[in-house]
Amino acid sequence: MHVIASAGWLGLTLGLLALGITAAANGSAATVEASVRAMKLFADWLLLPLAFLTLLSGLLLSLGTKWGLARYRWVYTKFWLTLATTTATVFALRPGVNSAVTAVAAGGPLPDAGVVLFGPVVSLSAYVFMTVISVLKPWGKTRRGSEMPRVFA
Repeated sequence: MHVIASAGWLGLTLGLLALGITAAANGSAATVEASVRAMKLFADWLLLPLAFLTLLSGLLLSLGTKWGLARYRWVYTKFWLTLATTTATVFALRPGVNSAVTAVAAGGPLPDAGVVLFGPVVSLSAYVFMTVISVLKPWGKTRRGSEMPRVFA
């Protein structure tokens, strides 16, 4: 479930970036409006459920496996980055997209290309980084992980 939710979140972010680039680089008012409206649809209905599912499934997975939540630095890093990107989605990306839709729907131009580009670029960078450390598992154990006894049934 965690891999599916994470891959969905990553793919959705790629889609948001493509729509943001289209909105920022296109001169057609109709195309800009369609792009930001599609971004709003994705942000309102898909982004948060996938973000929360990724966070919850990752937390449950870490607590139910040998990796633990605070035993290995890469798991701990992923947890905090997932929490940070989920928070940024709620308080930065969605409000930015909503303000872009409001401005464009009123007949005005896209207020700032950064509004529709910055969030997806930062999110995509974080998700790619988390994917890489999930595969490489760098940095070893945390101090807490080193102190915990290894008990196997």
